Formats: sequence, C-alpha cells, structure tokens
Amino acid sequence: MTPTSAPSAATPSATNAPTTPTPTPKGTPALGSWSLQPVWPFATLAQAQAWERAYRAGGHQPWHGDPDQTALAFTRDYLGFKEIDRVSSHKVSGRHARIGVAPTGPESGTAAVIHLVRFGTGPDAPWEVVGTDDTTFSLTTPAYGSLVHSPLVTGGRISGVDESIRVQVRQPSSEAPLGTSPCCTPAGGNDQPWNVKVSFSGAHDPVLTVVASTGGHVAAVERFTVTAVRAG
Repeated sequence: MTPTSAPSAATPSATNAPTTPTPTPKGTPALGSWSLQPVWPFATLAQAQAWERAYRAGGHQPWHGDPDQTALAFTRDYLGFKEIDRVSSHKVSGRHARIGVAPTGPESGTAAVIHLVRFGTGPDAPWEVVGTDDTTFSLTTPAYGSLVHSPLVTGGRISGVDESIRVQVRQPSSEAPLGTSPCCTPAGGNDQPWNVKVSFSGAHDPVLTVVASTGGHVAAVERFTVTAVRAG
C-alpha cells in the first residue's frame, strides 16, 4: 500500500521516518521521505541516476522509462508472480503512474494497481514502484515506511470467498524471499480483518517489501498488495 493522505509536518517521529527531504519542483515528495519509499527497482537515487546516464549514453534498459513495463517486471521478476503478465489499466498523471496488472484469462480481473513515481527530477527519470492502491484487499500492518523486526505481524482487510493468504518479505538485492509465512491463512467475507505472522532474516537493503497475496480460484495469484518497510 501507499499512504492515502499526508500527515501534518509534526506527525512523523524518529522511529517512523527521517527528516522529510525537500519536495521536487512539481510537489512530489522525494523518494525516501516519510510518504514515498523506493520499493523497486532502484534502492537509491544514485542507482537511478546511474541508469539515466547509461540510458542517455547508449539506450541501456529502456524499460525503466515505461511505467507499464516496470509494473509488470516488478510483479513477475521481483515478486515472482509469473502468471500476472498483462496490463489491465493505465493512468499517468504528472510524475505519478497507476498501472493495473492481471493474470491472463477472461475470468481474471485486476490483481493490483501498482503505484509508481519518477525517481529523480529529470524528464527521463526512471519509474520506481512505491506501493499499491488497495481496494478489496489491503495490507495496513505494518505501517508504510515503519521500522520492523522479525517476527513480523502483518494484517489488513479483505473481501472475498474462500481466500488463502500468503505473506512474504523481500528485498531487491536478494532473489529469494527473506521470509515466507506458512501456506496459507484462510480468509473471506465482506471487508473482514486478516492477520499473518512471518519470520524473516538477512535484511540489509534500505527498504524491504512486504507482499500479501491470495488466489486459487482461476489463478495461483489473483490479488496482491504490498507495503514498504525498513529493517530495524
């Protein structure tokens, strides 16, 4: 998930976020501030700027400049949801993009809406995943951008029938998850709470990804939600 509203300047504390950096000229808070965490593919602004230089010099990895391709690569290559391979919706507004992704198949709806932001101030700054826009399946615990430890208690709300929730903790520098909850936690109903505990180890990246998924009716993964946290 990404925050739905911005807290006042006095809200962030030392345990939740560093001092808020100066916003970009167009009013988008800098990634790494209390409201926007760089989830994937770049861990730092320096990495994003290095790609910009390589792209300008020789067209290196042009997919970073396409929000649709970045959203699909995030889903398939980072989260490992290979069956989610098409874009179901596309909305770009300024430096923000909301890209819906879905499994192939006529009965498969949107699995998640990925929120991306340009990482940097240049016109060709790459797209960076910062979270998901959640509706019928949300991940609200732990709080976005918070410090976490293992074991991690996760939770949110879900609507559906015979749902089966699995939670993973990931970091961009590791191919395998840092931790995976036992499969799987049953859930369902109308806007009902769910919670899962997951242990993890080996965290060293600045930002970790917590991803909860459910499926099994028409695809292995039919819906998912992510949030960004920092290892304490």
